[in-house]
Amino acid sequence: MTEPARAPATELEVRIARMIAHTGPIGVDVFMAQALYNQEAGYYRTQKPLGSTGDFTTAPEISQIFGELIGLWLAQSWLDLACPTPFNLIELGPGRGSLIADVVRVCTKVPGFLEAADVQLVETNPYLRASQRRALGSITAHWHETLEEVPSGPSLILANEFFDCLPIRQFILGETGWHEKLVGLDGAGRLTFGLGPALVHPPTCAHPDDTIGVVREMAPGLEGMMDSIARRLLIHSGRALIMDYGDPNTASGDTLQALYRHHNINPLDHVGEADITAHVDFAALLNLAQKFGLTTSGPTSQREFLCSLGIEARRDALIRANPHCESELSLSVERLIGEAHMGQLFQVVSLDSPLNPCPGPPLGS
Repeated sequence: MTEPARAPATELEVRIARMIAHTGPIGVDVFMAQALYNQEAGYYRTQKPLGSTGDFTTAPEISQIFGELIGLWLAQSWLDLACPTPFNLIELGPGRGSLIADVVRVCTKVPGFLEAADVQLVETNPYLRASQRRALGSITAHWHETLEEVPSGPSLILANEFFDCLPIRQFILGETGWHEKLVGLDGAGRLTFGLGPALVHPPTCAHPDDTIGVVREMAPGLEGMMDSIARRLLIHSGRALIMDYGDPNTASGDTLQALYRHHNINPLDHVGEADITAHVDFAALLNLAQKFGLTTSGPTSQREFLCSLGIEARRDALIRANPHCESELSLSVERLIGEAHMGQLFQVVSLDSPLNPCPGPPLGS
């Protein structure tokens, strides 16, 4: 059976191929960093990724109920923190602004919340920044390239489908030991996967009981990202809510995937035009958070989290008020909490500052 024809090489693929031709094969993490974040042609710098005309759809785009419940979680967290005024309401990678807009709409009903909130959005994509401005309307917001740019102070941090975009390294256990998966060039000069030489020592993500053929992944940037969050929450009170897909127990396997126009494709095709992600290692994330001095809750499945916040009751209330929308509302909630959809694959964790005045797990944990 013949392999399907590959898409023509993009300008960014040609650039990466030229770099490999001069310096040799590169790690999957280096490839992902170029494909996603290249200043001139990277996916998150140049594309319009969300919605029916984009490449994927996130939970806030599926139903307003998602954002409403996150707004409830944030409002209760603000109360738990003794209503700091002012405080930073931070979202990492806010997409088209649907989540933060729904949060703001719900939190107008919480006395003092919006007056105290400084909305801080960490976003590098100019198209998405414009969309976020439109979604927020008259609400004042501030945009930043990195979390480090956000002013210090008490903070509530949201990260929905943000950590899955961190570049990963991949390692495979072969007959002669561990090898790193690399991106090189085939005979036609196109990008292709291969293996590097056997490593002198196993990678830090290896497990003692790993067998030949197993694939292990690690995100080199995870520690730096967690350090950035922790440094903020160790100076001032605050809480972070992280929602993403992955296994809560660091399962092995190749989770690298690319989405182009809502279809899975070869990650080495449509370079700079397709979204490339990998499953989040929640065990590593929580270990780092604890190492840096934060209190952690979770992981909890998205189904358990949203159900504990009342998603089914909210769905039923909306159906009673809009009976003609029953099918649409039921379907959207099923996509969010169904075990065959996002309900089991997506996990939720929260991180607490040791300075928080109200000890104990947050709402929904």
